Amino acid sequence: MLQPWLELDGAGEFLDELSAAADLDLRHLGTTADAETIKDTQVAQPLIVATSLLSARALQDRLGRSGQKDPSDWIGVTAGHSVGEYAAVALAGILSPADAVSLVATRGRAMAEAASQEPTGMSAVVGGKPEEVQQALDAHDLVGANVNGGGQVVAAGRLTDLEALGQEPPARARVIPLAVAGAFHTRFMAPAVETVRAAAAGLQPQDPQMRCLSNADGGPLTSGVQALDRLVTQISTPVRWDLCQATMLDDGVDAAIELAPGGVLAGLARRGMRGVQTVALKSPEDLDAAVELITSH
Repeated sequence: MLQPWLELDGAGEFLDELSAAADLDLRHLGTTADAETIKDTQVAQPLIVATSLLSARALQDRLGRSGQKDPSDWIGVTAGHSVGEYAAVALAGILSPADAVSLVATRGRAMAEAASQEPTGMSAVVGGKPEEVQQALDAHDLVGANVNGGGQVVAAGRLTDLEALGQEPPARARVIPLAVAGAFHTRFMAPAVETVRAAAAGLQPQDPQMRCLSNADGGPLTSGVQALDRLVTQISTPVRWDLCQATMLDDGVDAAIELAPGGVLAGLARRGMRGVQTVALKSPEDLDAAVELITSH
């Protein structure tokens, strides 16, 4: 995942800084570690955020050559889904990249510990009428932990309840089990909240330097203190990506760049933000397309 990005100037040194902040060998994890190792949420979370920030740095370097030297020159609004919100607040200047990765590493460890307490998980529910999907979740004691828009909700809860939902899906809906460690963004993650809150207390967030949206309600973050609190509370509360997308549309967003490892959010945008042009950064080969999209808007 990281190998092609590390071939860019300065990328190795930047990743080494993030590795030190996470207390993990992100270079090894992103290049030579096996799939089973990086599936562990305490590894996956800091690795995802580091990859996003590495790709953002590469894009900014490429844009700098075309005269757009400051992120505010090309970012109108930033937002991140779940763990991606940590990269979003770093882009908005609320946390430094190192602090964002350090905090998300604590988050990953705390959520892995919480997930080990009881067999829980998540399943995507695609299709169906929203009210019927919600009725099915309620009937099985499940929570819509990710409301993604475009007819997709991620249900979370006990594995036995998710299995029952799969056997009795809502009308015209598919239930797809996800390979995750537990019921993220639900009450099952409550033990992780205080651990991350304690780590966050040692940080000094800055007020946003650009518009940055919150997973809680899709609204803009108004201060560094509020942003840090939202990062903590989202661990056990639903991600409202549908509301983030709605705000972006209300803002007049007509083009979006998804940072690496890209693909999922661009897919959601195609369904929930019709007409918005997207580029997903999957490798450095996508940087030229991203620059072209940015400079044409």
